[in-house]
Amino acid sequence: MKQNSPQIVIIGGGVIGTSIAYHLAKQDACVTLIEKNDLASGSSGACDGLVFMQSKKPGVHLSLAMESLNRFESLQRELPIDIEFKKTGGMVIIETDAEYRAMEKFTREQQAIGLDVRLLDQSQALEKEPFLSPSIMGSTFSPLDAQVNPISLTLGLALAAKKNHARVITHAKVLGIHTKNNRVTGVATTQGNFDADMVVNAAGSMAGRVSDMVEMSMPVQPRRGQIVVTHAGKPVLTRCLISAKYIAAKYDPSLADKSGQGISMEQADNGNLLLGSTREFVGFNRENTLSGIKKIIRQTAAILPVLENFQVIRSFAGLRPYTPDGLPILGPVRSLDGFFMAAGHEGDGIALSPITGDLMARMLLGQKIHIPLDAFSPDRFGSNGGKHHD
Repeated sequence: MKQNSPQIVIIGGGVIGTSIAYHLAKQDACVTLIEKNDLASGSSGACDGLVFMQSKKPGVHLSLAMESLNRFESLQRELPIDIEFKKTGGMVIIETDAEYRAMEKFTREQQAIGLDVRLLDQSQALEKEPFLSPSIMGSTFSPLDAQVNPISLTLGLALAAKKNHARVITHAKVLGIHTKNNRVTGVATTQGNFDADMVVNAAGSMAGRVSDMVEMSMPVQPRRGQIVVTHAGKPVLTRCLISAKYIAAKYDPSLADKSGQGISMEQADNGNLLLGSTREFVGFNRENTLSGIKKIIRQTAAILPVLENFQVIRSFAGLRPYTPDGLPILGPVRSLDGFFMAAGHEGDGIALSPITGDLMARMLLGQKIHIPLDAFSPDRFGSNGGKHHD
């Protein structure tokens, strides 16, 4: 470990926190990661494994995701466990004329940034995925969309960080953040105090509560996503699918109420189908609801009728860290020296974890970063981050 290197404490053992710890430890930084439960016990362990480019807003969000995608292959080689990364390609299923027109514009904007994506008519879409309903209007397709195992990814990053001498402390609840002369000095936990020159809030849907500890209001709200898992059946999907409604619901929550939440579907290596996902503001409630599960089954079966031959074996729910503008909050907080945010990725945490870890590590170590992160600055919400509410 480098002499005189700053002591960095990361709060949160999900995919973002572990990625930052891994990228810091790779550079011999002095890093401690603190998680109140087990690693991947929050959103990272309760989500699907889509590494989807097509759901990103054209602009800096999509550019960041494309940069992140390029790093998964090297992570697959570097990490001590198989993260099951594979580029399967992905489709956005279009069900109405209005959606078709919207996706025409969306794909043009994405193509302009350099994403390999195209619009397919109904017969081209059915040729790619023969089990889709013949009532769909068409789809978009990108060969770049991929899948990964989010729990293996989180654990792999943590194990690799530990190999490089990072401390990873689980079952330690953060009780407070110590400050002196408007600078962070440490973190108090149920397992003792940890000195810190820098503290990174990577607490996912709990990030707003962690910011409250230093009287800073960050607008990160939990948004529940329920997911349904079927028994392992014959292969019926070769790619990850989301519906055009999903993109609409992501960027305009009022549309989720009008036309449904939009869905995502993938088939795991072992044949289980993962069907998602609701987008609900219900505070920190992580329970499944019968109405949520029924809605997912109804909407996915309309697109993939063969689902009636599959049995649902379980369901689970995770809390996605939502921000008002749909972009993560990354970087230093102007009003408190040494306090950094790395949260608010909502459903993009898995896809953006490699690039987020790398950029945050460079930023924390005072190195140059090649991607401007102004659009993600914590200070964009006003001097005190704006209000968030449970």
